[in-house]
Amino acid sequence: MLKGKLVDPVIKALVNNNAIDRFEDNMMPFKRLMAYYKCAIMEVETKFKVLNQEFSLEYDRNPIETIKTRLKSTDSIVKKLAKRDLPLTVESIEKNLNDIAGVRVICSFPEDIYVLADCLLQQDDIKLIQVKDYIKNPKPNGYRSLHLIVEIPIFLKDTKKNMRVEVQLRTIAMDFWASLDHKLSYKKDIPEEEEELLRQELLECAQISADLDKRMEKIKNRIVNNKI
Repeated sequence: MLKGKLVDPVIKALVNNNAIDRFEDNMMPFKRLMAYYKCAIMEVETKFKVLNQEFSLEYDRNPIETIKTRLKSTDSIVKKLAKRDLPLTVESIEKNLNDIAGVRVICSFPEDIYVLADCLLQQDDIKLIQVKDYIKNPKPNGYRSLHLIVEIPIFLKDTKKNMRVEVQLRTIAMDFWASLDHKLSYKKDIPEEEEELLRQELLECAQISADLDKRMEKIKNRIVNNKI
């Protein structure tokens, strides 16, 4: 049961109370689905760790700085379904939400992002569902990252199940910028005029970060090619 514990009262107000009660009274299928998503996260994370190890052996460097994972919270799932006016069921979650399981790969350089993405997608058990390239086409606020929705099989006791995972690939600079933007988005007590100034400055910083990524990549390539 998660009644009164896992679903926030504010979220409850957004959706039909009977639907919430039915959802809370049948938690085992939901818990099982979340466990499947956790398994899918582990599968994708392992694939990137293997790729990083291979690059280390072959090229004497690691393209991946860090790997972060997350499983969407119950409240966030309920809120997202309610916002889209979708049924509050396990079947609806699996069918309509692609970002329950998330893997974020922080890379050293922009070109590493595309190399790693290609290596992942070439694997025969990975199916690409969707790609959004916010590096080549940044969001209006300056956000940059490569987003992939992939489907990967997990092997259970007596069956195989395909699960979807959102993969985000970005550089250290992109991740630092996104972290600061996230903090601003959730800060509620900033005056409107000040928030507008901060967003404009963040937009300028996004371009500076992108330029820095390009310059650092050029320096790295010159070192690799023994041109300096």
